[in-house]
Amino acid sequence: MDDGPIPLLTLPTAPYYDQRPGTSGLRKKTHYFETKISYLQNFIQSIFFSIDLRDRQGSTMVVGGDGRYFNRLAIETIVQMAAANGIGRLVIGQNGILSTPAVSCIIRKIKAIGGIILTASHNPGGPNGDFGIKFNTSSGGEKTKKTISSRSSQVAAKLE
Repeated sequence: MDDGPIPLLTLPTAPYYDQRPGTSGLRKKTHYFETKISYLQNFIQSIFFSIDLRDRQGSTMVVGGDGRYFNRLAIETIVQMAAANGIGRLVIGQNGILSTPAVSCIIRKIKAIGGIILTASHNPGGPNGDFGIKFNTSSGGEKTKKTISSRSSQVAAKLE
């Protein structure tokens, strides 16, 4: 078994100008996340870019959601991207399930840098339903949509 570093893979992508977070993160039809190339990855990377690189290195993040359709694949992607962005430790709910208040509580209790919550709140889930992504900061509260929006625009600008 090779004990060398894991190779970092850089994938080309294109901007999605419809990735503007609403009052509580990004919420879209599940098929957007499943069918648009790198749709999930682009938004997750914008979350990581909203955190200063020095603060990300070796930090702890919490990840969980309401267990809806697409949750497992999204978490697998987040794990890979967190490693590529220097996150040192992830706390993930059993089977990926953590409520929004639970994520907030855990963030504060373990002094995590933040948490990614996979939920579309009250909207129905499933392949024909909705999927959503929220980011809570180290205070346990939501990241302002302005910050993530500006980072999404920066991701788009870097990709053009």
